[in-house]
Amino acid sequence: QVQLVESGGGLVQAGGSLRLSCAASGRTFSSYAMGWFRQAPGKDREFVAATTMDYAASVKGRFTISRDNGKNTVYLQMNNLKPEDTAVYYCAASVRFTSPTMAMEQYDYWGQGTQVTVSS
Repeated sequence: QVQLVESGGGLVQAGGSLRLSCAASGRTFSSYAMGWFRQAPGKDREFVAATTMDYAASVKGRFTISRDNGKNTVYLQMNNLKPEDTAVYYCAASVRFTSPTMAMEQYDYWGQGTQVTVSS
């Protein structure tokens, strides 16, 4: 079992920055592929970024994913935030795939989510 706990969400003005963190349990964290997804009200959950260095087109150049295996943590640095980035952000771990695609089905464990709200 892998437990994931996100933190770092909040309210920020357009153009601002936030850094999300996701702390993971498990002694083999370095072997997991990690990803970030988000879900806005009334919309489907969508891919944002993965440790494979894939990014959604809507965030490329503004968001950066990174990981610290010594701390069992993955980060999402979000710069130049826009109101359309408002969503609940979820981190996810894939233990079955070393290079998962953007498909949610390839991720095995999920955090509870953290709210990001960007005001205009």
